[in-house]
Amino acid sequence: MINGSGGVGSILVQLARQLTGLTVIATASRPDRVEWVKKMGAHHVVDYTRPLDEELVRIGFPRVDYVASLTATDHYLPLFPKIVSAQGHIALIDDPKSLDIVPLKRKAISVSWEFMFTRSMFQTDDMGEQRVLLNAVSRLVEEGRIASTVTRRLSPIDAATLKEAHRIVETGSSMGKLVVEGFPA
Repeated sequence: MINGSGGVGSILVQLARQLTGLTVIATASRPDRVEWVKKMGAHHVVDYTRPLDEELVRIGFPRVDYVASLTATDHYLPLFPKIVSAQGHIALIDDPKSLDIVPLKRKAISVSWEFMFTRSMFQTDDMGEQRVLLNAVSRLVEEGRIASTVTRRLSPIDAATLKEAHRIVETGSSMGKLVVEGFPA
């Protein structure tokens, strides 16, 4: 999982750990981020500032079957043919400037996008699945199997606070979820 300490990564680490039998490997570099990702449930944390293929070998996983590329897909894409197993799968949520996936063909590595609002935006036949998924996550929270990933709160909801929240998120250094709450009196 690329970016295990971000907002999506923090919850995805927990879901992967709770709902699959997979060994969860996530990237992070700073000590506080590494600790956070471990707390979220990752079995292994690798340093994204070092070559990913070397980091995976270091922890005993020269190949992986699945990659959740949550950020910087265009940076990691050249490595995917080397680190992803034949017939493996890559899922991404970011917006790479380009995405030449031809090098993945020889190994029949599949690529999928995830966009939370596809069902509602396009009124797909399975639109009700969104409710099912959200209810399932709600149950996991109520059962204490996954935890909130909120790490910072800003208030009130006004232009200055929204600007600050945007600045924080754009730095790419936020951990977990940032919440903006409370309208001014």
